[in-house]
Amino acid sequence: MNVIQERLAALRAKMQENGINYYVVPTADFHQSEYVGEHFKARKFITGFSGSAGTAVIGLDGAWLWVDGRYFLQAGAQLEGTTVELMKMGEPGVPTLDAFLDSKLVKGDKLGFDGRVVSMDEGSLYEGIALKHGGCIEYSLDLIDEIWTDRPPLSEKPAFELDVKYAGKTVADKLSDIREKMAAAEADMHVVTTIDDICWTLNIRGDDIDFFPLILSYALMDDKAYHLYIDERKLSDEIKAHLTADGVVLHPYNDIYEDIKHIPADAKLMLDASKVNYAMFCNIPDSVKKIDVMNPEMIFKNVKNPVELENIRKAQIKDSIAHLRFMKWLKENVGKIEMTEISVSDKLDEFRKEMGNFIRPSFEPISSYGAHAAIVHYAPTPESDIPVLPKGMHLTDTGAGFYEGSTDITRTYVLGEVTDQMKKDFTLVAISNLSLANARFLYGCNGVILDAYARKPFWDRHLNFNHGTGHGVGYLLNIHEGPASFRWVYRKGNQCVIDEGMVITDEPGIYITDSHGIRLENELLCVLDEVNEYGKFLKFEPITLVPFDLDAIDPEYMTAEERKQLNDYHKHVYEVIAPYLEEDEKEYLAKYTREI
Repeated sequence: MNVIQERLAALRAKMQENGINYYVVPTADFHQSEYVGEHFKARKFITGFSGSAGTAVIGLDGAWLWVDGRYFLQAGAQLEGTTVELMKMGEPGVPTLDAFLDSKLVKGDKLGFDGRVVSMDEGSLYEGIALKHGGCIEYSLDLIDEIWTDRPPLSEKPAFELDVKYAGKTVADKLSDIREKMAAAEADMHVVTTIDDICWTLNIRGDDIDFFPLILSYALMDDKAYHLYIDERKLSDEIKAHLTADGVVLHPYNDIYEDIKHIPADAKLMLDASKVNYAMFCNIPDSVKKIDVMNPEMIFKNVKNPVELENIRKAQIKDSIAHLRFMKWLKENVGKIEMTEISVSDKLDEFRKEMGNFIRPSFEPISSYGAHAAIVHYAPTPESDIPVLPKGMHLTDTGAGFYEGSTDITRTYVLGEVTDQMKKDFTLVAISNLSLANARFLYGCNGVILDAYARKPFWDRHLNFNHGTGHGVGYLLNIHEGPASFRWVYRKGNQCVIDEGMVITDEPGIYITDSHGIRLENELLCVLDEVNEYGKFLKFEPITLVPFDLDAIDPEYMTAEERKQLNDYHKHVYEVIAPYLEEDEKEYLAKYTREI
């Protein structure tokens, strides 16, 4: 019996003690963060699978793990010998997790999960499945914690303040803005569990989860005080003094679950139910009026203030210089020195560190060579890492966290011989990217409407890409920041009006299984175009300033207008970036921004 089998046996013993037939173990912390710290990697502990996403279900007589296409190979290797069955999401004959539970539960079964790591929506879904079969749920037990004897402790890494020269707005001003929204919603209290919203409000950052510089915390505010639930050891005396001056009251991190049970019975509580975990939601007294609206912090932080925008431009120039140097190094050295997907990604971060004020990557790097790039969000692991060779193409989707802001950029580079079809595919992706970047539109449009600019070149050819076209970008917060986005399907939460000051990615792609994948991603800043008798018109300014690899462009596949859009973008890239470069780098940039 290997270690995973031993852990499964220990968990099943705990399940039997508590009358639980199936236990769900997601990849999540208490705040539905995109990435989680070591303490929260319960799914990795119980299955042995180390990927960043996946959900396990443990039964008394079996165990199953759901992962998406990024992780089929990795999970297959890591689950070998564990008795955990791999469930390949989206593959024919593979049920969804909820359909699986619906088929497995019998009358009277109890379904268990830690309600703190399950969203309110997911918890309600599980509850509905259990009740359908005459059973019940148990959400108050963290059974993994009971058997994980050497579990890493919660992070104790120190927080740091983001000076107003970076944040652009004081804590006092932000709290005043939030309270105005509370009053407008007729709420007298507001609970916040999303740590990016809390960090934005208090102008603090930390190191509690992977990649995003955030701090584990909760907040409960009224018209007088902002109650912050956090491990005080992370806060310096100086930070504490600043928070106290702004009316922030400190409490132990986990006390929120008990305190929220005792808020006044006649309270009117503003919350975003989609962002509150199931345990938190269930602890709110039934008598409390719940005003379920999007957290106002989301829009406030999504629209960047002038100081943030000034800094973001600086961060983008830094990142673009680093990426240009990386492009030159990669194309000139491939085949001459040993390279792998991981080492290539590490090299890009070396260039970023040289730019100064670099904190860390802003998300898990995607570095995919050849056919790996056809897996949309493939991220290399030691098990899947392959050599990068002087043929075909390499895709890099990475980002940097600078004090001046976060970046997110994707480029695909030609490393050797490519087919005519690859060039056509690359050119199509460039056409799509530039089409959205050059959109002009009336204020009031949302990302669903604007997404058509990017999709039209694909749809005209009866093609498509199976992911969103773009997402909002946080300022040293979550790199995928709602509510702004470009998506062609109407879904809850993606009807946000696109407004001045929003920074949104533009990242179409094409993915040919077992052959290649191409994605080109720029960040776009929404700016004012013109106000006239027809209304207020907006447009986008590309703030990512890195050439599209002209070695992969087929000009014959482009209209005169499309060639002009590419030439105009490249002219702008050269004008902004060239003054920062050495002479040989300027020559290289000139080569790859030349007119076609």
